[in-house]
Amino acid sequence: MARKLKSDKWLFGAAFFLVCVSVVMVYSALAGKAMDATSISVQLIARQATWVALGAFLMVIVMRVPYHAWQHPTVINTAMGGVIAALLLLAVMKLTGAGHSVKGAVRWLGVGSVGIQPSEFAKLAVVLFVARLLSERMERVNDVRSVLVPVGTVLATIAALVLYQPDLGTTVSIILIAFAMLFAAGLSLHYIGAAALVAVPVLYVLVWLVPFRKARVMAFLDPWADPLGSGFQIIQSLIAVGTGGYWGRGLMEGLQKVRFLPEPHTDFIYAVISEELGMLGAIAVLLALLVIGWRGLRIAANAQDRFGTFLAVGLTTMMAVQGLINISVVLGLLPTKGLPLPFVSSGGSSMLVNLIGLGILLNVSQHASIDA
Repeated sequence: MARKLKSDKWLFGAAFFLVCVSVVMVYSALAGKAMDATSISVQLIARQATWVALGAFLMVIVMRVPYHAWQHPTVINTAMGGVIAALLLLAVMKLTGAGHSVKGAVRWLGVGSVGIQPSEFAKLAVVLFVARLLSERMERVNDVRSVLVPVGTVLATIAALVLYQPDLGTTVSIILIAFAMLFAAGLSLHYIGAAALVAVPVLYVLVWLVPFRKARVMAFLDPWADPLGSGFQIIQSLIAVGTGGYWGRGLMEGLQKVRFLPEPHTDFIYAVISEELGMLGAIAVLLALLVIGWRGLRIAANAQDRFGTFLAVGLTTMMAVQGLINISVVLGLLPTKGLPLPFVSSGGSSMLVNLIGLGILLNVSQHASIDA
């Protein structure tokens, strides 16, 4: 008798919880912003709800598509070609001054106030590409020509285009996703060590020789050295987290989001959660991310085939690891990177990509040998 296909309830439940937190806390963060000045917060809240609804709709559709369909070369080539074309268009727009610049970065394509961030979709394209390559060439994962050159070429192309925007945080995230998949395939520690050695001088050039990134690192090391400048954001974040206590000030009662905490609805929404819902709410969000990581890796270990395994590893890294990085930034454990909190932060592209990725991962779970 054929086994009845069931999706992973733990994985779905954890992600659903985070999306519900997003709708509530983005509203709370933007309502606090509206108290400070007349703003378009109501429009932003409606837009976030629209992105959530669209993402949920796409997730349901994707969840019903057999994950093997994503292995087809036409699908992967179309996804990768579309992402690279979009990133190239952004590069041209920045070069010519025609792009929409936000704090000096050109990252969005769109019409009017509705925009898509191609670098977010690049994560999904990289997962599909690397998963298919490794599923076919796992035994040759340490072969330079068969695996490392194709993966390195794709990563270098996308990394260069994303860095030009500039967006170092997303670049690092994409590279981490690919390396997690290669590590799962058995990549030699010699290659990992060599990559780390190469990364040191590259990061030195990209961080230490770029003034605003160097300022972020210095603020991470000693935010109180410039409390009204480069250290302002992390100081206000830590104040928000600290004043939340065990139970929080109460929903909508946070103070830091009103005048002090920059970008409370995006990169630093975890600080708002910590202040208003306290340690209890903060731990609940962290546990939900850990559940996604746990179930994702469990799905990878029990997947029906190699493609499903590497697909699950890549998607889990994309969601759970990025979430842990975001939380680490908010808590002052890592320098500010500008990465959103998956399923929670305001932002259409991130929400769409993560919900689509969740749908694919849930489909892999339907075919995996997992009983609970």
